[in-house]
Amino acid sequence: MAVTDLFARRATLARSVRLLSEFRYEQPDPARFYGALAADTAAMVADLWLAARGEPPAGRTLLDVGGGPGYFAQAFAEAGVRYLGVEPDPSEMRAAGPGVARATHVRASGMALPFADDSVDICLSSNVAEHVRRPWQLGAEMLRVTKPGGLAVLSYTVWLGPFGGHEMGLSHYLGGERAAARYAHKHGHRAKNDYGSSLFAVSAADGLSWAENTGALLAAFPRYHPRWAWWLTSVPVLREFAVSNLVLGLSPQE
Repeated sequence: MAVTDLFARRATLARSVRLLSEFRYEQPDPARFYGALAADTAAMVADLWLAARGEPPAGRTLLDVGGGPGYFAQAFAEAGVRYLGVEPDPSEMRAAGPGVARATHVRASGMALPFADDSVDICLSSNVAEHVRRPWQLGAEMLRVTKPGGLAVLSYTVWLGPFGGHEMGLSHYLGGERAAARYAHKHGHRAKNDYGSSLFAVSAADGLSWAENTGALLAAFPRYHPRWAWWLTSVPVLREFAVSNLVLGLSPQE
């Protein structure tokens, strides 16, 4: 069984439409948006683990790099997964407020994870790589702490995709610096995801090249697309614009 077989059955057009409809709630109702995203992510990781290992991930330890306020912790706890989050910003750990399941978080950078080699079963990074200057150093750290035969899932927003500009919208097609200046002029302050400081141009090609060179790549697919559109990942240039979020599934060699 290919590692994506189980998740491919879940990757329907109806799911894509449902997730896309949730994006409009990211700012006005983050609990709704991130709750839906967390549940979908937990299901994706569970499917990948089950396909690769032949058993559910319940009882396994997952390290979430850039785990944020706890929505993902809640989703994985419901799946029976032991959750541990890494977050450099303490305000993000408290951002969800009351009512969200608490989990163990470590304040640290994904660039230098304070964990031993081969210490977790699953390492996840969801929408973090585009926010760091050296995304493949983040990826290397994820592989380092993942046990041989375990699973590392690195998912990130592709810069030239429709959501690459984050709250700057489609103006990122004018160039990152210009889009950032335009946002600041319009809103009177810099964007939270500010090009050059907290948002960087990460391509699909660079991610695929890095993953293939590790020798650990199991699968690469567009996170929010229906299964019948996954072929877009294999087409140079087109994938930069058509793949909004790329998932790299990797497993260190046993």
